[in-house]
Amino acid sequence: MGINSINDLWEKICEDCKINESISEVGLEAWILDLVPLSTDDGILTLVAKNEYKKKTVDGYYKKILEKACEKVSGLPMTIEVVVKAEETEKKPVKPQSAEDNYTFDNFIVGPSNDMAHAAAVAVAKKPFLNSYNPLVIYGNSGVGKTHIMTAIKNSITKNFPDKKVIFVRGEQFANELIISFRDQTTDLFHDRFRNVDVLLLDDIHFIAGKDRVQEEFFNTFNALYPEKQIVVTSDRPPKDIKTLEERIRSRFESGMLVDIQPPEFETRVSILKAKADQLGLEISDDIYYYIAEQIKSNIRQLEGIIKKLHNYVLVHPNSLSLPMVQRYIRDVVSESLPDPVTVEKIVEEVSRTYNVPSEDIYSRRKRADVAHARQISMYIISKVMKELSTTDIGKKFNRDHSTVIYAVDKMKEELLENEAEKKIVEDIIKNVNS
Repeated sequence: MGINSINDLWEKICEDCKINESISEVGLEAWILDLVPLSTDDGILTLVAKNEYKKKTVDGYYKKILEKACEKVSGLPMTIEVVVKAEETEKKPVKPQSAEDNYTFDNFIVGPSNDMAHAAAVAVAKKPFLNSYNPLVIYGNSGVGKTHIMTAIKNSITKNFPDKKVIFVRGEQFANELIISFRDQTTDLFHDRFRNVDVLLLDDIHFIAGKDRVQEEFFNTFNALYPEKQIVVTSDRPPKDIKTLEERIRSRFESGMLVDIQPPEFETRVSILKAKADQLGLEISDDIYYYIAEQIKSNIRQLEGIIKKLHNYVLVHPNSLSLPMVQRYIRDVVSESLPDPVTVEKIVEEVSRTYNVPSEDIYSRRKRADVAHARQISMYIISKVMKELSTTDIGKKFNRDHSTVIYAVDKMKEELLENEAEKKIVEDIIKNVNS
């Protein structure tokens, strides 16, 4: 196993969580990598957190995952205990190499589809809060490089301005941390984390849309930072098209610099493929590059993923990379890359997320007003999006009679005619489940 010290053990635990994606890159960066291993006495691995807020978050969300990884790499069951001890945090924390460390401007392929976003991001990275791009809003579909360019900003500022405090967080994590702070009565620590920074990078801002308390907190955070501090956000669409984003937040974004990233055109797709192949030391003929670029047209992650898989294939089958083989392989990838079909479960999950009502309650027979409303919204959206399902089919999903579905659909049609705000929420849900 090669575990010679407590630091070796902790490093292997972190590596296992990263490799197996049991904890996201952002989760590792925000909560795990700066924990300091202290001792392994009596089957307990003690970790030191910088403050009580981090301790509670790790205990609540990551403790069981870490214990599972610990048993996997050490072969012994062990309990994780997180403590707060300020004097121990001076020890250098273990920080395994993150995949996001490789996201830089140097390996970001620039083309007509993203040159404006790239130029604005470089300007922000060179002179944070001393440029005209504040806030900077970058929007575009999934897989076009928004997270890469955001991470490049973070890495550049961290390297060139080591005295500046930079936070890179996704919208979902921002919302989850806020909810935890409400539950644990640690909002002061939450405010300290997000309002005492020099640069705030918030990925997937659309996630907070429709969540009143989260939007309120983000608005106050924005005002605490702006204009002295740099703010950069990304979204899957322009702010004006996020129907459930509060107008006051939308106006803040529109006062800054808005740039979009479009799907890469053919030449840029070929350049991305070649750059990834060069990075892996993989030799590929131009006809294979051109074929892949013709088949995969919108998602950079898929392009890079294909090269990685071809690289792995060549390691097992040397000198076997031919166009016919790649053609057979790409057919499977293209089929796999089709958008996930819209399902009842997907719609209910989106309604659950938006209205903060557990999915199991929506399926249940509970009659509480908020649950009943979320259930009726779900039935209405299902009838609108999944037209192949009859009211009887929909009713069976909720253990209800078809007449209940008809009533819910008719009721929601009337409500949406009179309630413009609710109509925008429903439109956002439909957009999200179709994307």
